[in-house]
Amino acid sequence: MSSIRMLNEKSEGDADVEVSWQDQQKINQFSKYNAKIDDLEEHYEKLKQEKEYLDDVAMELELADEDEPIRHKIGDAFVHVPVAEALERVGRESERLDREIQDHKDKMDDVHNKMADLKKDLYAKFGNAINLEKD
Repeated sequence: MSSIRMLNEKSEGDADVEVSWQDQQKINQFSKYNAKIDDLEEHYEKLKQEKEYLDDVAMELELADEDEPIRHKIGDAFVHVPVAEALERVGRESERLDREIQDHKDKMDDVHNKMADLKKDLYAKFGNAINLEKD
């Protein structure tokens, strides 16, 4: 099947829009934000998964015997620590991850807002002649 089609007059008129230097800078900036948001979203998913793992560890530690030492990873080494200390360390790490996840979410929201502003400006000028949507 052929994907060739005739342009209607409205679409044909949109194709004649001149791209100024400022417009090209906006398009380039949108492209940079688009790449950045992909990286941010990927890292955000990794942080959420790490947080889930920590929550699972905390739940397992709650069920552990208080008298038996737990092997806890510090850096590249495993050391034996009491359950209470392991719970405390996991809690601190969980709080740190919560803050990092929130900071990351704020960055993503900021980039989304900037992209929305650029999208509004570019669609206002170019209409259907430009596609800024992800597939």
